[in-house]
Amino acid sequence: MIDHSGISVSNYETAVAFYKYALAPLGASLLYTVPLEHTGGIKVGGFGKERPRFWLSEGAAQKPPVHFAFTAESRQQVDGFYAAAIAAGGKDNGKPGLRPHYHDHYYGAFVLDPDGNNIEAVCRMAASRLRAL
Repeated sequence: MIDHSGISVSNYETAVAFYKYALAPLGASLLYTVPLEHTGGIKVGGFGKERPRFWLSEGAAQKPPVHFAFTAESRQQVDGFYAAAIAAGGKDNGKPGLRPHYHDHYYGAFVLDPDGNNIEAVCRMAASRLRAL
């Protein structure tokens, strides 16, 4: 249903560095930086795989902070996301693991980004399917 979304970040360079590292295990990267002449001088960049789907804009951080969940194709990607996000300066908000109170196939990890937003990677693959791979 959602085509793309984004957030304002208090320090654009810090946020871009954090998300470059945190999203890399999910196969996402910074794909586009909008020319400043198109934004009135505000720094804007889009992350994604085949096209930008998650945008960062220079400005005041969200109040209250927001939650974004990024799709992972495997539990290993969730683990990689968590490790990379923590190494990039994120704060633990839920180590990788099953979340059966959500759904028995829900494997996720939660990290607070530099502005306190709750970012997550989630794999919804059933354990029986994982064994078959």
